[in-house]
Amino acid sequence: MKKIGIALLGLGVVGGGTYEILNNMRETIKKNEGLDIEVKRILERNIDRCKQLGVDLSKITQNIDDIVNDDEIQIVAEFFGGVEPAKSFLLKALKKGKSVVTANKEMFSKCWHELETAAKESGAGLYFEASCVGGVPVIRTLTDSMQANRITSLKGIVNGTTNYILSKMSDEGADYETCLKEAQKLGYAEANPTADVEGFDATYKNSILSSLAYRKRVPVEKVYREGISNVSVEDIAIGKELGYEIKLLAISKLTDEGKIEARVHPAFLPKNHPLSSVKGSFNALYIHGDSVDDVMLYGRGAGALPTGSAIVSDVVFAASKDVHRRYDFECEEVDEGAFATDFKSQYYVRLAVRDSEGTLAKIAAAFAKNGISIRSVLQKEGKNGEVYVVFVTYETKESNVRKTLSQIENFDGVDKVVSLLRVEE
Repeated sequence: MKKIGIALLGLGVVGGGTYEILNNMRETIKKNEGLDIEVKRILERNIDRCKQLGVDLSKITQNIDDIVNDDEIQIVAEFFGGVEPAKSFLLKALKKGKSVVTANKEMFSKCWHELETAAKESGAGLYFEASCVGGVPVIRTLTDSMQANRITSLKGIVNGTTNYILSKMSDEGADYETCLKEAQKLGYAEANPTADVEGFDATYKNSILSSLAYRKRVPVEKVYREGISNVSVEDIAIGKELGYEIKLLAISKLTDEGKIEARVHPAFLPKNHPLSSVKGSFNALYIHGDSVDDVMLYGRGAGALPTGSAIVSDVVFAASKDVHRRYDFECEEVDEGAFATDFKSQYYVRLAVRDSEGTLAKIAAAFAKNGISIRSVLQKEGKNGEVYVVFVTYETKESNVRKTLSQIENFDGVDKVVSLLRVEE
């Protein structure tokens, strides 16, 4: 029986869930994997939390050096939020040859380069399944199950908070603020929801997933980001009338020129797309590989036990390996020429117009002049008598659309560009 000592950095929601799973599954893991995994130390200041979980208080420390200098600890699992002190603590552990497991997507996406370099030098392992989509095994799918494929695109719902809000807006016709407050009441959204609703959380995950998919370092700064706070219930209703559902999507793809296009933003999807049926706080990732074609992974993207499940899976995986996987592309410098700077999509445009003669013809001519083909046009009347014209385009460059709208908004008869949303297939 191989004995493995681990340390937990933090005993919050996910750390507590991990501790419970490790205790409950210890005998099963012994039987199935031949590994006796024991929690040797826990870095935690909240003693009441430790007592609540029934932790032996002699295992508690508030000094990271007690962990990194303990030769009986082979694996360190980290549950902090934010970059520091998580990064510094994990670098210390890696330099001592201890493998690390993390659920911290912000820290990992921003510091993978440093962590990988330290892990490579010491021979330790770096495991991060829980950093993306909670208990859904997206990382191992990309690194192990898809090895026979050239992955050409990822498209996913990777943030449960925004999916809950948009699902509720769509299903109930409630506005954004109402749905956000409900999400906060239920614990799906933080008191300060910025990281979720403005797309930061999804951007961190997109950076990690895209790097794995294309074996290229994709920094957070190379992922276009747009949140959901400006999405209106009116646009959602019009989208449904046109046959679409709205989602905050993390998208990345290889362009025809071989460049990486990575972005996070709200987008309409056809109602028959598998991702359109992902409701509430659930997550899903849709992967296209050249051999396997389309694969979709679905499940709970957050929570103590789903995320704890991913952490424990990584702990078992790390404990069973004498040689760990290396991500050499993360040790390279960023290839600035590898990223697309102008995206292609279909677009949904809503304009507020006055019923003046020739306005619609002028708008259509402006689209045509800039090489944009119109897929459909819909005229709607607002609650207070406003007149809206909605255009859905065929695929075109975003720069073309923005150039056209900058011209259209100056036309007589056009009051303003109310909304611009992307449409994905």
